[in-house]
Amino acid sequence: MESALTNATSQTNFTTIDWVIVVVYLLLSVGIAFFVKRYAGNMTNFVSAGRAVGTWLGIATLTGTEMGLITVMYSAQKGFTSGFAAFHIGVIAGIVAFLIGVTGFIVVRLREHEVLTIPEYYEKRFGRRTRILGGIMLAFGGLLNMGLFLKVGAMFIVGITGMVPDSVAVNTVMVVLLALVLVYTVIGGMISVVITDYIQFVILSVGILVTGWLAIDFVGWDNLFKTVRTYKGEAGFNPVAAESGFGWEYVGWMFFLGIVNCALWPTAVARALAMESTTALKRQYTWSSISFAIRMIIPNLLGICAFVFVMNKAPDLQAVFFPEEADVKAVDNLYAMPIFLGRILPAGLIGLITAAMIAAFMSTHDGYLLCWSTVITQDIIAPLFKERLDNPTRIKITRILIVLIGLYILYWGLFYTGEEDIWDYMAVTGAIYFTGAFSLLFGGLYWHRASSTGAVLALMAGITAVIGLGPVQQAVHNWIPGSIAEQTITATYEKTIEFEAFKEPDEVEESPVRDMVVDFVMTPFEQAKPWRFNGLKSWTAVVQNAAGQTQAVEIRTSDPDAVTVSAWPEDFEPQVGDTVSIYKPLSGARVGLMTIGFTLFVFILGSLIFPDRKQKEATNE
Repeated sequence: MESALTNATSQTNFTTIDWVIVVVYLLLSVGIAFFVKRYAGNMTNFVSAGRAVGTWLGIATLTGTEMGLITVMYSAQKGFTSGFAAFHIGVIAGIVAFLIGVTGFIVVRLREHEVLTIPEYYEKRFGRRTRILGGIMLAFGGLLNMGLFLKVGAMFIVGITGMVPDSVAVNTVMVVLLALVLVYTVIGGMISVVITDYIQFVILSVGILVTGWLAIDFVGWDNLFKTVRTYKGEAGFNPVAAESGFGWEYVGWMFFLGIVNCALWPTAVARALAMESTTALKRQYTWSSISFAIRMIIPNLLGICAFVFVMNKAPDLQAVFFPEEADVKAVDNLYAMPIFLGRILPAGLIGLITAAMIAAFMSTHDGYLLCWSTVITQDIIAPLFKERLDNPTRIKITRILIVLIGLYILYWGLFYTGEEDIWDYMAVTGAIYFTGAFSLLFGGLYWHRASSTGAVLALMAGITAVIGLGPVQQAVHNWIPGSIAEQTITATYEKTIEFEAFKEPDEVEESPVRDMVVDFVMTPFEQAKPWRFNGLKSWTAVVQNAAGQTQAVEIRTSDPDAVTVSAWPEDFEPQVGDTVSIYKPLSGARVGLMTIGFTLFVFILGSLIFPDRKQKEATNE
């Protein structure tokens, strides 16, 4: 399969002239950082560009940061796997951004407090301990969230340029990209970030529009709808259709994520806090609502075009991404869109598009690196020193942290083994922070009885979102409701394992509590029990051998005494006597919604039971 993928990537139109275009652009970006270095002399300038960013520059830097290569890649992946049904994500994002622009929900009040970071507001409202804990949770969730940015960006470049798609090529590109971003972020801070974001916004906007038009023209507009309907049916158009992979639960989750992306996510809020006035801030979000929708819809279209190309015009790619053999694992579909562009775009133009995509990558990374390093400096380290750190020291610490965070994401990209869609991975990791942050910001800004104890408890409750990650679920799978544990393997046949009988999950007696709460968790498991019509398809089997080694694989088919898995790794072969436990993975949307409800409940209850002293005195009076 690796040789097939290598052959697929090698059929690209990328030439020497394209490499020249890419290199020139990268050198230009680094040059900007050195040029603006003189203006980054204090922390306010370094972090928020002196709070002097106007409306149109604010729109450009907000869009430039939020429309990164990671956005293009995960949106294209959703289009490739889900068709036009994925459009609802972008539409919802645009609607929510517009509403926040009109109302100023959360962001205007934060701007009025004149803080540099969200945890800084925590201290003003709830005290120093809340700021420090909030900074820790923000940094933890944020760093996990951007952990795969670098790897995904490298996969795009490898796929479109025709490099051999092995670990050596991907890792080398990761190192080069990281070095470039670190140089101009460390040197120039927010000023260089804003300026390069503006340039990248212009390049990326033109590049993505041209690419979208060429892709649609190549596969044919009519062919888009025909192919999606043929292979995906109604599920390719309707996000709440039974087989869409979304559903109403997922749509609701997207509405909340729309609020998060605009009003809670620090990289976006950092741009809001850098605006020259609240009026400019509102205009920034109102007009950016268009780009918030387009930034996901056009990449969705690119992914759909890649799917149409694979299914109709590239049998070699169809064999790579949709293998017919049960024992052959499909290649990561993140490669589909860049390979497609590499084949259809002409030499010269493909270099411009690649430069635009690298621009998108850099505009996201610089903002994120600066954001998380600033949070750690301003909201964790500085409060521990009781604000005794001067500006030069803070800038120096922030620059060191930018480098350390960069090294971390390089490490994470090399070793993380989760197989979630990138968009779902980001939503889950981000939820570790923003589920608690929503309670603190919404409650702190709009509810006078919110207390510091309630805030601390809500922040800690947000950690429960980590259960949405695949490797975490594999580690605690026996605790997931409905799981089937400790089956003993009695026979093995290639990809099939047999055992005497399934052990049923414990039955839960009917009750009002179950009807209102427990069913929300249990329903997906109950409808997939082996004696039901759909068997254990899409469940996960975790095999443990006599040596204590474990291996998790997805189940393709099942019957009452056997399961057939997608593919065993080459270095793992189950044996008679090994044990297998089986569970239905919790969706990221379900985990996210549950965590939101849990943190809000904890926040309200904690605030009511443990009011702050001033609130208690006022109540007594």
